[in-house]
Amino acid sequence: MLRWNPMINAEVVKTGNENNLNLIRRFTKKVQGSGVLSRVRNIRYATRKLSPYVKQKKTLKVLKRREEVAELIKMGKMTEYVRGGKK
Repeated sequence: MLRWNPMINAEVVKTGNENNLNLIRRFTKKVQGSGVLSRVRNIRYATRKLSPYVKQKKTLKVLKRREEVAELIKMGKMTEYVRGGKK
């Protein structure tokens, strides 16, 4: 698997009588084209995998809630929930 090299940078050189605004515009285009920002954001907002214990706790919580809802529906204290609502 190839890893992203964080040392790759986008570089532009001012040519002749080019003004600073055009230089910044060219740099921005080059950065966007290289995909550096998207990779950095993927790394920045990456989430950890859940541990087996945490998965188990979440699953047990969901199952307990389903049982509670089923009991409430049987007693008539809650109507059956339909996904998507009215159309």
